[in-house]
Amino acid sequence: MSVDTKNIKDIITRMHQQKNGRENQMRKQLIFLGPPACGKGTQTNMLAEHLKLPHVDTGSLLRAEIKGETPNGIVAKSFIDKGLLVPVELVAKIIKDRLAQEDCRHGYILDGFPRSLEQAEALEAMNQELNGPEGSDFRAIYFDLDQDVLISRIVNRRSCSKCGEIYNIKTHPTKVEGICDKCGGELTQRKDDNEETAKARFDTYFHETAPLIDYYKNKGVLRTIDANGTIEEVWERLLEVIK
Repeated sequence: MSVDTKNIKDIITRMHQQKNGRENQMRKQLIFLGPPACGKGTQTNMLAEHLKLPHVDTGSLLRAEIKGETPNGIVAKSFIDKGLLVPVELVAKIIKDRLAQEDCRHGYILDGFPRSLEQAEALEAMNQELNGPEGSDFRAIYFDLDQDVLISRIVNRRSCSKCGEIYNIKTHPTKVEGICDKCGGELTQRKDDNEETAKARFDTYFHETAPLIDYYKNKGVLRTIDANGTIEEVWERLLEVIK
């Protein structure tokens, strides 16, 4: 039996085209892990602009729901007013509703969630439902940073009272002391940005959130970058792991 090599080549070409088409349809879904002040916020904002993907900040999303007095926001506020944590199920529902919106069709950058194994499992379940048969390109990016550097960053951190832009008086100061370069707002320091609180937050992070590192490593989706260095240096490393 003769072999029609042209037909075989055509079949292989079509297979590659179909594969590439599926890859292009897959959502790029990125989450970020790392202790407080590791630089996630700065880098995720830059990355969202670079990839043209929505930056979904869990804290801001929850505050918007509460301010807008949505049904979910009203329930969330009832827990907060009692000094209780908002249940994982409710937070997951709010996030799922956001990720189901049209602007997240090609993917998202999720900040502030998950922070526990329970939340990671909730995110995995909602992704499976949202993605359907197309699947997704999911990666967890871990920012690895020395504890001493972290504490220094927290103690020297300042944020704009108007737009929320973050600075560091040692490594990333404003052009005019105490004034935001972006909007001219006044810089403030959070009351809990001190060495004692910083160490406590660091310990809490490694007790509650660090297990996610092993969780995502075992799934083969963890990417680790060295978060020591300038914003530009960390940015270049980040671009390498999301290719």
